[in-house]
Amino acid sequence: MTTLWNDRNGGFAALTAEVDRLVNGLARPAAGAWSYGLAPAADVLETEAGYRVVLDLPGLEPAALKIDIENDTLSVQAERKQPVLAGGETVHRSERSFGTFFRSFRLPKTVDGSRVEARYEGGVLTVELPKREEAKPRTISVQVK
Repeated sequence: MTTLWNDRNGGFAALTAEVDRLVNGLARPAAGAWSYGLAPAADVLETEAGYRVVLDLPGLEPAALKIDIENDTLSVQAERKQPVLAGGETVHRSERSFGTFFRSFRLPKTVDGSRVEARYEGGVLTVELPKREEAKPRTISVQVK
């Protein structure tokens, strides 16, 4: 806890300490929870060819990931299990997140759900969502007669 300054009666310092406690409590994930409220951080990008969803998922086995597309919604879920302590070990601090997460993303109608690809490398899941051919931009040449 950080107190910015102290007044003679401690009133402002006590108020500052209480605000720090509340804010810091809200900013930290609950014990056993993934950062960002039970969900990993994600980026969603668009190119001419399609969309890309990138999620930070360190410490997972690829087999633990479940990726579904249903009714124009991409769903990603997995569980990171807390490691079992060896005999004689005592945890003094635990900041890593464990538990089940679920993220879903509404997809535009232009996504071709039959050609979706996913890869998991270095703790990062990347889902490629190509656009349907008719949705891709195209150039039409005008012929002068």
